[in-house]
Amino acid sequence: MNHAILAVFLTISIGCGRPPESAPAPKMETSPAAAGGDRIEIPPDSPKLKQIQVAEVKIALMPTDEFTVPAKVELNPNHVSRVLLPVAGRVTEVMVRFGDAVRRNDPLLSVESPEADAAASSAMRAEAQVTESNTALHKAQVDLDRVTDLFKGDAIAKKEVVAAETALAQARTALRQSQIAQLQAAARLEVLGLKPGSFRQRIVVRAPLSGKITEMNVVTGEYRNDLSAPFMTIADLSSVWISAEVPESAIRLVKVGEILDVTLSAYPGETLRGRVTRMADSVDPQTRTLKVWAELSNAGGRLRPEMFGEVRHIESYRQVPVVPARSVIQTQGKAVVYRETGPGRFEQIAVETGKRSGDLVPITSGLSARDRVVVDGAMLLRGY
Repeated sequence: MNHAILAVFLTISIGCGRPPESAPAPKMETSPAAAGGDRIEIPPDSPKLKQIQVAEVKIALMPTDEFTVPAKVELNPNHVSRVLLPVAGRVTEVMVRFGDAVRRNDPLLSVESPEADAAASSAMRAEAQVTESNTALHKAQVDLDRVTDLFKGDAIAKKEVVAAETALAQARTALRQSQIAQLQAAARLEVLGLKPGSFRQRIVVRAPLSGKITEMNVVTGEYRNDLSAPFMTIADLSSVWISAEVPESAIRLVKVGEILDVTLSAYPGETLRGRVTRMADSVDPQTRTLKVWAELSNAGGRLRPEMFGEVRHIESYRQVPVVPARSVIQTQGKAVVYRETGPGRFEQIAVETGKRSGDLVPITSGLSARDRVVVDGAMLLRGY
């Protein structure tokens, strides 16, 4: 009896202590846009689908070996003249001003100098010396003719004839020397722009080339005796140089005579073309670059020294798949695009890209021609 009661009690205790059965877990509804992994599916009625544009991957000719570096406009050193005074003296008149455009041989300034009188006096002395030498030569010739006749008549000794011949030779030498001195004096007058036979002339310094006055440090009335310091700089701006620092790794892509594409900040969207005229002889040890100069035509005068821009040079091209730059998204340190696999269905594809050219990005791996990718609205897919 006691055993039966105990068994009933245990049965009731166990039944009462059993935990209630747990309710079944609710099912997680999968978003209709998420298809799992890197695949995305957007319902046909989603407004986002209308904001996404898809286009076929195209094949285009894209540059492979190229470089783009900063550059600036400089004066063409072959068309720059730093004008010096030919003689020391007082500046009596300055005929031009800073910034003026001058033509070759235009007067720049006039100078009053003792050198002018000295040059005129030297020319007059040289002329007188030539006249005197001519007279001496004529006399020596007459003397030789006379003694020759006397010698033929046995009136004088042979040594008299020899002496007369020597005198004639010396007279001829003296005449040649005086003529040389006269030519030198005349050349001096010509260099100074003076006329022979006149004193107190002013020396006029003229422009050695056509161009603009870019520097000027002279005023009327000052006395200048330093003939090594230029008083004016004239630059012919019909052509300028563009200088650029080419990286050591790209030096092989450029040589003298090469054509470079130049863009300037002052004229966005406009590409100029310059020809390489000079390359530095050594690489800069600090920047590991080589300085390159290219000449640009500047007939219109729009290019001004110290303008900044870029130099680009493309050595070779090859055909590769390309997509618009807005198609490529950077995520987790890699470049990805979204490829369409069907209506409203997309998958994320990791790609390797080349250097962007304009609005196009070359795809070196990950896509092929005729793949359809998102070209507008890729950021809308990034959140899925």
